[in-house]
Amino acid sequence: MINYYVYRMTNKSKTLYTGVTNDRIRRVYEHKNKLIPGFTQKYNITLLVYYEETPDISAAIAREKQIKGWLRQKKIDLIESVNPNWQDLSLKWYD
Repeated sequence: MINYYVYRMTNKSKTLYTGVTNDRIRRVYEHKNKLIPGFTQKYNITLLVYYEETPDISAAIAREKQIKGWLRQKKIDLIESVNPNWQDLSLKWYD
């Protein structure tokens, strides 16, 4: 069974990025190592601060779009509801 992830990443300035993937470990690695040209590479988005999981790709895409449509404060509130200190949730993934 494949699961899909809606994830939020940030940098030291708390610039926010939202994405969807079916392999969160690989995708976060790509962001951390700046392997994907674009927004996350340009703004050094390397800290995973939030993710949620679903078996339904349509639900994941809909949730990503929903979050992207929110005001910044609501996005922050979502992160802080599960990660109040904005810790990098992927710290131990790549030891």
